[in-house]
Amino acid sequence: MVPSVTTLSLMQAEDLARRVLAASRVDPDNAATVARALVAADADGLASHGLARLPVYAAQALVGKVDGFAHPKAERTAAATVRIDAGDGFAFPAIALAIEEGRRIAAEAGLAAVAIRRSHHAGVAGHHVEAAAAHGLVALAFANTPAGIAPWGGRTAVFGTNPIAFAAPRRSAPPLVIDLSVSTVARGKIMVARRKGEPIPEGWALDAEGRPTTDAGAALAGTMLPLGGAKGAALALMVEVLAAGLVGANFGFEASSVLDAEGPPPGIGQLFLFLDPARLGGPGFGDRLEVLAAAILAQPGVRLPGQRRLAARASAEQRGIEIPSDLRDELERRAATDSKGEHLI
Repeated sequence: MVPSVTTLSLMQAEDLARRVLAASRVDPDNAATVARALVAADADGLASHGLARLPVYAAQALVGKVDGFAHPKAERTAAATVRIDAGDGFAFPAIALAIEEGRRIAAEAGLAAVAIRRSHHAGVAGHHVEAAAAHGLVALAFANTPAGIAPWGGRTAVFGTNPIAFAAPRRSAPPLVIDLSVSTVARGKIMVARRKGEPIPEGWALDAEGRPTTDAGAALAGTMLPLGGAKGAALALMVEVLAAGLVGANFGFEASSVLDAEGPPPGIGQLFLFLDPARLGGPGFGDRLEVLAAAILAQPGVRLPGQRRLAARASAEQRGIEIPSDLRDELERRAATDSKGEHLI
């Protein structure tokens, strides 16, 4: 049986998300920022980071695991470095501030490093670096997440799935964006499969006993397999150092889950690097990048990373997004409650 779906325009989806968050002890500015980020994920075909996350976000805000009223604070610590305290709030307002600060400082110094601590789930990391690249900067993002990957050869999760993202401006095209997690797939895809009651492919995860599994629930209780085996586990370690150890955030094994409303705030971290290409390589960066792109695209059947997302985004702008009808119903119920979680209708 094919699950029922509901189509929403991007405006309708954002309005619904804002109403859910407003009913869940989140202030209007934060609600709008989070809503935009989640709907942008769905628009790009990344449902695992879209409105499917909203019930958990709302539940966490209601119990105070995430502070819906927190506003990030930035401290410039040197000529090209900034430290941001997200205040145990949602990551998206802190990341928006990081991009703003990074753009301003890179314009002065040629580069900027911005560290975020006491943060939350960073969503689609590629969207954040894409926003910086749209303003002419090369950008990198590193984000740690609650533990989901064991050290290579081990069975107990220590590292998060720890996304890495990169973006560079192009001369006459949207920015080049590369976005990946260091697990075989993003953990959110397993969350979506569990919600739908569907199995996951072999090779994605292990259960709590370290055995391969196709059961989404068992996978979430177990560990994710790293991308590329031992090399992926090493990358996960690298991101833990950059996005947690370096910025003063919780390591993955110290952080509470972002998939439930239990326990204290996760307190994870993000690190952003912003580079002004003209200050580093002179004015020819745009031309050189197009030479590289042309060499790649000269081969039949080859495309640049991110093209599928751009196509999905263009379609969503015209046709809206599809979400499961039961998710739409749940979100409407949540939107019709007060900040204590009591139904208004």
